[in-house]
Amino acid sequence: MALGANLFDLLGFVKDTNDGSGIQPSSDYMFKCLVALQTLCCVWWVFVTAKGRGGMKPLIQDLGVRVRRIKKVAGEIERKMFHLSGVGVPLLWQYLASIGYDRYTLVSVGWCVVAVGWTGDLARVYIPFVQRNWPLKKILRDKEYGQLCGAAYFSLGTQISFTLFPAAIATTAVLWLVFGDLSAALIGVSFGGDAVVVKLGREGKKSLEGSLAMFLVCFITGMIVFQEVPLCEYGVFFGSLAATLTELYEPFGLNDNLTIPIFSALALHWGLLRVGNLC
Repeated sequence: MALGANLFDLLGFVKDTNDGSGIQPSSDYMFKCLVALQTLCCVWWVFVTAKGRGGMKPLIQDLGVRVRRIKKVAGEIERKMFHLSGVGVPLLWQYLASIGYDRYTLVSVGWCVVAVGWTGDLARVYIPFVQRNWPLKKILRDKEYGQLCGAAYFSLGTQISFTLFPAAIATTAVLWLVFGDLSAALIGVSFGGDAVVVKLGREGKKSLEGSLAMFLVCFITGMIVFQEVPLCEYGVFFGSLAATLTELYEPFGLNDNLTIPIFSALALHWGLLRVGNLC
């Protein structure tokens, strides 16, 4: 255990100072913030589930979405509901840390969970029996039936972030992935190309409207999380920008569920270091 702890220290990223000193958000504030966000996600999940895809269509139309896009938007809302459960990852981390679990234990358990998840998803891809009986196959994209799903990459990206960065940084990066990617998808599908016809991204399928929505949501979320930290807007700006550009261009052709939390955490960490508000 000591060897693992020393290895983490050598990485230079993992010192958490969540003591309310103003350097990072206090653990108590982080926990309350995550509980509030998870509660809102649950309320939204209940609302969408009660309405159903058919019930959501009139509401979507009232928001100004073009008729030809309503069915696709309703389907995207239903599919993205599962992504909101991602808020539970940093919430669980904060809770376990608050009751005395040390960082090494949390990181070690996290990697075990990732290993189990990847083993299960690989079995889904390569073993026909598992593929036929996969419980969550209705939320998979068509391209995910023959390859690893986004949840597998999400688990890996999240775990790398919590391994390399302080919990407050990793938590914010995960929230950016959950809410930022959600907003980019929904706004892009709903209104993409209406104001700006030019398509963006590696394959020309992304919209300026979706990217602007993601940046704004990430920036607001980051400011809420780091409101206790002086000059946090600089780090939050660069982190939000990194998250948005990563979602837009998918660097190295990697799944953005893997790259968004890593690159945005790195940018946020760097930005806070530049203004001297991170140990």
